[in-house]
Amino acid sequence: MSEEKLVGIVLVSHSAKVAASVGELAKGLAGGATAVPVAPAGGTEGGGLGTSAELISAAAASVDRGAGVAVLTDLGSAVLTVKALLAEGDELPDGTRLVDAPFLEGAVAAVVTAATGADLDAVEAAAAEAYSYRKV
Repeated sequence: MSEEKLVGIVLVSHSAKVAASVGELAKGLAGGATAVPVAPAGGTEGGGLGTSAELISAAAASVDRGAGVAVLTDLGSAVLTVKALLAEGDELPDGTRLVDAPFLEGAVAAVVTAATGADLDAVEAAAAEAYSYRKV
């Protein structure tokens, strides 16, 4: 399965622990989804709260398998940093897309969908659909 082109997923949070934990939870709820490349990009290089263009770029490169990269963010500067990287044009792998989705629920939906071998459009749609999940 390592030869299969799967959509990569980058989880950008202001906190390294949050990004890593959401990735762990998403993969766990997706039955392990060990083949899906998921990388956290949380916090700053020094371990503080914030966002780092360098960490985001490195995470995107690490999950690129040729089927596109879905980037989910928590809020504020995480969104702005990804938008700036996309505008640069050469900082992220071709086929990288900022996905408008809730961070946790969207990450789970993205990983589950990517595990099926779905394309980037389907992964993005599944993550965005998570906005409609009702809890009550």
